[in-house]
Amino acid sequence: MTTTGRVLAAGVLTVSAVLIAAPSAQAENGDTHITGQGVTRTMDCNNATLIVVGTGNYINALGTCWAVTVQGSSNVIVADNVINDITVYGYDQAVFYKNGSPVVWDRGRELGMTNRVDRVPA
Repeated sequence: MTTTGRVLAAGVLTVSAVLIAAPSAQAENGDTHITGQGVTRTMDCNNATLIVVGTGNYINALGTCWAVTVQGSSNVIVADNVINDITVYGYDQAVFYKNGSPVVWDRGRELGMTNRVDRVPA
């Protein structure tokens, strides 16, 4: 390997290490992050925020969620109780909640995309 190659390789490793560094903001109160495609999961919200990113995921959130945030497309989230807010990015998202009076912020609809956010019978 030439000197230039070693310097370039070292530079790539340095840049990679910087990009992989831990983010400055961390999940709080046991926030749950679900990322993927076609994930099916039943979980306890544990009074924290549920964050779902991806496509075609089906999440059944038991208990109380502080908030629900979903990003991507064709995700379905059914929550027992949401107390603060529901924020939806993307399109063809469905977020249903049984209890609570959350503020609903449908960013996809603001951009002309179709999402469903509704209270459903418990």
